[in-house]
Amino acid sequence: MAFVFSLLTFVSMDKLSFSFIVPVYNRPEETKELLESFTDLEGDLDYEIVIVEDGSSLKSEDIVNSFNNQLNISYYYKENSGPGDSRNYGMKHAKGNYFIILDSDVILPTNYLVEVNKFLSGNYYACFGGPDAAHESFSNLQKAINFAMTSFITTGGIRGGKKQIEDFQPRSFNMGLSKKAFLETGGFGKIHPGEDPDLSLRLLKLGFKTTLIKDAFVFHKRRISWSKFYKQVNKFGMVRPILNQWHPTSKSIMYWLPTFFTFGLIAASILGLFNIMIPIYLYVFYFSIAFVLALFSSRSLVVALLSLVAILIQFFGYGYGFIKSTINLVVLRKQPENAFPYLFFR
Repeated sequence: MAFVFSLLTFVSMDKLSFSFIVPVYNRPEETKELLESFTDLEGDLDYEIVIVEDGSSLKSEDIVNSFNNQLNISYYYKENSGPGDSRNYGMKHAKGNYFIILDSDVILPTNYLVEVNKFLSGNYYACFGGPDAAHESFSNLQKAINFAMTSFITTGGIRGGKKQIEDFQPRSFNMGLSKKAFLETGGFGKIHPGEDPDLSLRLLKLGFKTTLIKDAFVFHKRRISWSKFYKQVNKFGMVRPILNQWHPTSKSIMYWLPTFFTFGLIAASILGLFNIMIPIYLYVFYFSIAFVLALFSSRSLVVALLSLVAILIQFFGYGYGFIKSTINLVVLRKQPENAFPYLFFR
């Protein structure tokens, strides 16, 4: 029986064909950079690229068409309905049996698809996620935000900072999904952000396995300012209690840590006014470690200093969003769609 299962798995893997699904919204230049990275991919592997323009006013159609002679690529334009629905649209129009979902502001390393194919050929999973990294050409701000978003000391590895782990919750900037898994789940929901962990958790409930492919990383550009970064992490914080309500088994004390960190820092600052310094020393110790790690990884004093700012914004933004959402859902017992209508696409 085990031999038959192994044989069927081998046959299935031998027929893998990939469709890259890329939703785009007003990002023609980023789309160009991503497509240029496709032209440098290593390996003679079967894949197509499906670009879904989500109601953009700055269209990428001309840029996409300029790559027609180099890449197997298709372009679709639709009315704006959000990134989740756009990914679903792309998967419905794709020809492959395994979908790889990317954000338009990523750049692929040359060995990306080789690593994905090698892993899935030996360890098949219905869904995988990959980490993100900062390219050397990125700005200091982008590198600092990347450190805050990916370092184990800040996010605990939930965005790919660990080695291969089971039941990983992929993020849709770099996510693989089998056609079978897409058809059985219906794909992404209407919430945004949070549509990716929601899909991962629904997959697990249906018995599909997810994992992290550590070597399948992308360079995530994140054209972002401090204000946009705050808005992004604040929404991440608001979404998590909603996901906990939908998927109670996903609850974890880990999601409370940014809130505890923020209130703890405020309390430590107040105690410092009364010359009670031990709590302040603990925070100084933490930020010293973060600074050294950021300096070591970036080899830049500026990036290391900016990383401390990014960590503060990340923890405060997420922590405030999390407690705000928790109060609305748990204490006031509001429905998510009524409490936070801007987190849902209609």
